[in-house]
Amino acid sequence: MNRLEGKVAIITGGAGGLGSASAERFADEGATVVIADIVEDVAKATAEKIGRGAIGLHFDCSDPASIEGGIEEVVSRLGKIDILFNNAAATSFEIHEQDRTAVDVPIEIWDLVMNVNVRGVMLGCKYAIPHMIKNGGGSIINTASDSGLAGDNIRIAYGTSKAAVIGLTKYVAAQHGRQNIRCNAILPGPIMNDSLGQYPDLVRLIKKQALTSRIGKPADIAAMAAFLAADESEYITGQAYSVDGGHLAHQPQMADMRPIESPDGPQDE
Repeated sequence: MNRLEGKVAIITGGAGGLGSASAERFADEGATVVIADIVEDVAKATAEKIGRGAIGLHFDCSDPASIEGGIEEVVSRLGKIDILFNNAAATSFEIHEQDRTAVDVPIEIWDLVMNVNVRGVMLGCKYAIPHMIKNGGGSIINTASDSGLAGDNIRIAYGTSKAAVIGLTKYVAAQHGRQNIRCNAILPGPIMNDSLGQYPDLVRLIKKQALTSRIGKPADIAAMAAFLAADESEYITGQAYSVDGGHLAHQPQMADMRPIESPDGPQDE
């Protein structure tokens, strides 16, 4: 399919797992993709690998000047912005290790996570929307998380930031819908990657809670992003879509009751 033919798309965090999978999918759908990432050399290498006119660009979502300058550079080089995928987030192992409870989280870690995950998304919208309006409209997609819908025993800053992204998504959709700007959020559940793969016991516990037979993969998020970027979703805005294999769609006790209720005895978990 070529649903994004002729469109220009910026993907922040575009050199990471979800970002690069989405960049490849967007390019396959016909878009000219800008892979915007704080690690410039990896962004450029990813763009070179994808080809088809893809561009790698330095983009620091903690720095307003970098966000504004990056968007202006895209418009200068490519003439417009049709799609903004706000996907970058502060998700390093070092940050997650310190992001625990309200009592334990260092204030500087809280501020860093909010700065990147929430303010960075808002600033992307702030600087891209005027260009989208000039071009007749556009689609904004924000990466939130299922962590923004339910509490956990760790990562209070991350979960709170993703709840804020869901709210921000609805505000942008409400305030700019009549200017043909659509804004939706994707809420990934557990997604298999190299980091998660290092913890097989955790993978087993997560898989137990899924309603599907597997844990998610980056391509699942890329598929949803491509749909929300395309004109076929033009009547959809202000929505938050969980892409999580049904991870939060069931009663908490359901996974533990499977072996009890199954007529065939204990099931593979």
